[in-house]
Amino acid sequence: SKYMILLKNMNIQAWVVAVLLLGNVALSHAQTDYPNKPVRLIVPFPAGGTSDVMGRMLADELTRILKQTVIVENIGGAGGVIGTERALKMPADGYTLIQTGVGQNAVAHGLEPFPKYDSKKDFQHLTQVHHGPNVLVVNSLTRFKTLRDLIDYARANPGKVDYGYTPAASGHMAMELFKQTANIALTGIPYRGGGPMMIDIIGGQIPLMFINQDVALQHVRSGKLRSLAVTSSKRNPLYAETPTIAESGFPGFEALSWSGMSIVRGTPAPIAEKIEASLLQAMGSANIRQRLEANGFVVPPLGPKIYTDFVSKEVDRWTTVIKKAGIKSL
Repeated sequence: SKYMILLKNMNIQAWVVAVLLLGNVALSHAQTDYPNKPVRLIVPFPAGGTSDVMGRMLADELTRILKQTVIVENIGGAGGVIGTERALKMPADGYTLIQTGVGQNAVAHGLEPFPKYDSKKDFQHLTQVHHGPNVLVVNSLTRFKTLRDLIDYARANPGKVDYGYTPAASGHMAMELFKQTANIALTGIPYRGGGPMMIDIIGGQIPLMFINQDVALQHVRSGKLRSLAVTSSKRNPLYAETPTIAESGFPGFEALSWSGMSIVRGTPAPIAEKIEASLLQAMGSANIRQRLEANGFVVPPLGPKIYTDFVSKEVDRWTTVIKKAGIKSL
């Protein structure tokens, strides 16, 4: 009868509503219960480098704050691109945190093959974690005592001064920007990493390079290397006597090594907000601030809006420098 059909339809509708309500309750519980299992933090570089140190430092603090283990997973390759691409294939559920940084989220967008992701659109950037300068160092036995010495010699002898670089690293980009800004021609010698390059500059095989300030410090202090300039807009506390490139005749010059924390775009807002709050709490801890500042890094302005804008500007800056330098690929 029509009555029975109507009753049957009402029961089906009621069942559908009940299922939807239960689904929403379960989803809501999963969001408020976050995290109820270990969280992965993808560091897209091998263990042992600056990126890895930053990731593990943050993972330790987040483990304490979230009361759930945060596990660092190193997925290196292609200047950070391989690990980043893999991280973005994970569900947008907050259980995969992504370490973003200058190489994989700015420099990579200017080099072929281009990444399969868009750093301006595919991430929810939560906060920057650190930034620090590169320092221009020379073997202490070279003729170059100041930045002006180097520039004057390079202009008088175009292409005759060699330098070491790791392709697509922040030091490589700093050197390209420096050459363009100072209008000098130097000859680059590529290295697979900062370790072999450091061995060669100390041994006198190459005269100069840009390198992260924390890596160079012990060799500058021992007298094996001389620091000519730093790439930050202000002097670095660990290199108080070393001028910035900006104050050495090139106002506005800045080239930073940096990293931050991001998640896959589309992560539910309550989960994203909890991760963001936990990150800001971690970055406010005395432990992290002391560890960063002791190694010459700067605790940057924090938060998603500032970091999102910063990433966007860095993409534009480094793709422009790469194009002007005529670099096509690694």
